Amino acid sequence: MKAGDIQRLINIMAQLRNPDGGCPWDLEQTYKTIVPHTIEEAYEVADAIERESYQELKDELGDLLFQVVFYAQLAGEEKRFGFDDIVAGVCDKLERRHPHVFGDKQVADADEQTRHWEQLKADERKASAGQQAHSVLDGIAHTLPGLTLAHKLQKRAAQVGFDWPDEQGVFDKVTEELEEAREAWSNPDQRVEEIGDLLFSCVNLARHAGVDAETTLRQANRKFESRFRSMEQQLAQDGKELQQSSADEMEKVWESVKDQARK
Repeated sequence: MKAGDIQRLINIMAQLRNPDGGCPWDLEQTYKTIVPHTIEEAYEVADAIERESYQELKDELGDLLFQVVFYAQLAGEEKRFGFDDIVAGVCDKLERRHPHVFGDKQVADADEQTRHWEQLKADERKASAGQQAHSVLDGIAHTLPGLTLAHKLQKRAAQVGFDWPDEQGVFDKVTEELEEAREAWSNPDQRVEEIGDLLFSCVNLARHAGVDAETTLRQANRKFESRFRSMEQQLAQDGKELQQSSADEMEKVWESVKDQARK
């Protein structure tokens, strides 16, 4: 990075928001209106990483950085804080949460560091709560995707011992929730609740397996999409339209595609 590139980006953002000759779209934006764009850019970063498209990753990270600069510009206009304050804040936080690197604390391994990191965050949340009622679940953003939020809630609860001792308890819970969903099927309201419980228990299973449920589901989505497209192509090669194919025909081709994928 050339010296001054960050300042150049900040200056560009300021010009976009300048009422005298700025961009009409940028001038209309607020914190809330750009949130969907921020979320979209974060997912595009994740998508580029999962596809190992690193040239795209560079571009997507730039787009995500621009989102941070946009928020900083809005806050600066309201005299709340600026980009420098954001950078200083994260620098202070990183140094504070890594005393084994920037201080004299010793940690044996990554697991001990993770436990220490979580304890530091818990202490910060407690201090931030002050005289207000404090919960171990404080500080979790409820705007997160459902699977990610479930994982974070379960992980936070597990830190204080509210967890299954091993995976067998989780498997049993998934089986129990599946049966409850089956029994509630004739009641629309109840089955919604039971399916939610089933999904929550599946996230717990993923957590105990050491995998991220959100990432795992995206991988399953990509696998399904790839196989479905292959099925469409094979049917087309046989001169058949998908809409005119029977369920048995589609199932036969689907199984063929799965067999090919396993080879």
